Amino acid sequence: MIKTNQIKAILFDKDGTLVDFEATWGSINQQIGLMAARGDADLAIKILESCGVDASTGKTRAESPLAIAAADEIALALIGAGSRLSKTDLIKELHFLFADAARNAVPLADLPVLFSSLRSAGYAIGIASSDSSEAVLETISTLGIASFVDFYCGYDSGFGPKPEPGMINAFCNALGLAPKEMIMVGDSTHDLAMGKAAGAGLSIGVLSGTGTPETLTPLADVLIASVADLAAILGEMDR
Repeated sequence: MIKTNQIKAILFDKDGTLVDFEATWGSINQQIGLMAARGDADLAIKILESCGVDASTGKTRAESPLAIAAADEIALALIGAGSRLSKTDLIKELHFLFADAARNAVPLADLPVLFSSLRSAGYAIGIASSDSSEAVLETISTLGIASFVDFYCGYDSGFGPKPEPGMINAFCNALGLAPKEMIMVGDSTHDLAMGKAAGAGLSIGVLSGTGTPETLTPLADVLIASVADLAAILGEMDR
């Protein structure tokens, strides 16, 4: 396994990796369904089911549009599921709801402590999300970790969507590193496939989001329960 002295930086996904997906997005997804259905409760259930929310449990399925897609992709999925709103109107409403999620983000660990520890150990830190760059900035401010983050981007930052390698390449270019000198950490196949496409030194899957062992194992070099376990894993890699 790669040694930690070869790694200079860590790029994190946001939702499901740093942010508790269901605690943060569960109610937002319900609002998305009602918004897309113009308040028609029955249509909202149909739309949400089609876009990834299990009607019986309210949980968001792995790899579904509401789990991994950017706003423009979600808008198209909502239209395909029966919404009569235009793509433009849906994206506008989605951005409003996404901003609400950012202001009420629930962390999956003590992120200031984790990020402070990583920075003290010499790692640069970045965040790459399928959310908007504005929402990423709002989220890291809400979580109290903005001062630790060297780089962040969203689907609208101009680097291309996941799982294309553009976000990782931009992160590495900003820091003057090669992809093999960084770790990608995420909860979806989009995150880990992006790591593989860019040639990341390591792709770590976390099981704290919508991903499952079945979906993540084929792409993950390492699987952990949560980012709370990351420091221990890095220590094991160095031994």
